[in-house]
Amino acid sequence: MELLEAIRRRRTTNGAFLPDPVSAVHQRLLMEVAGRAPSQLNSQPWRFVLVEDRTTIDAVAAISGASMTEAMAGGTFFERYKRYFRFSEQEMEETRSGMLFDKLPAPLRPFTRQVFTRRGQRLINTLRVPQTLGEENRRLVAGSPLLLGVLLDRGEYRPGELSSFYSLFSMGAAMENLWLTTAELGLGIQFVSFPMEVPGAWARIEALLKVPDDLELMAVYRLGHLPPEQRRPAIDWSSHQRKRLSQFVFRETCEQPQEGWD
Repeated sequence: MELLEAIRRRRTTNGAFLPDPVSAVHQRLLMEVAGRAPSQLNSQPWRFVLVEDRTTIDAVAAISGASMTEAMAGGTFFERYKRYFRFSEQEMEETRSGMLFDKLPAPLRPFTRQVFTRRGQRLINTLRVPQTLGEENRRLVAGSPLLLGVLLDRGEYRPGELSSFYSLFSMGAAMENLWLTTAELGLGIQFVSFPMEVPGAWARIEALLKVPDDLELMAVYRLGHLPPEQRRPAIDWSSHQRKRLSQFVFRETCEQPQEGWD
């Protein structure tokens, strides 16, 4: 696959993976391409932990699912990210960003516009939407053959110091290398993010992974092989739109949008 094709095909996997394990050959390749990323002074601040143990995966899945339920039921998730939620193709086309909730159970569809109100939150809780989403999330993580923990060396990652920016930038480059390679290998990948949304949940995952004091756990991803036909969860979203180049590229100064590239 050509590099440009891989970039254009890069996706986040919302659905389930096949049960097939990710081979040791593919795991090694993913780690190699991550390690090829640029870093300030060749510091290579990233560390990775590959998790195939079923007991650990199930425990992370339980934490993730419970965290999603708590964040959704309490309204903190909707409040924090409402600027990115879209409920129509027209809205998605106008903003060309965010997530389009294009798959919802029939009882919820008439109430999407009220999701950010107190009445809407009560309705969502009454219909047990947080529990539905949390259980779906738990199953997705539990059904993953491989989890990937991404860590930074605390000697480089020192919030408030310039080295912290350098290490974060390098970690992002390492993950982009890895993410693009999943497209090449026919693998899917998704950020396991909800434990970061709930106080105490992330620390439980750190304990499961036995993260030492000199490392900071920055992210956890689930990886696996994609089925030929992906079944979408009961509540799902898409994010296929991208901003036009004139919306984020400027010429000479930030006062002049780039013209003619859209």
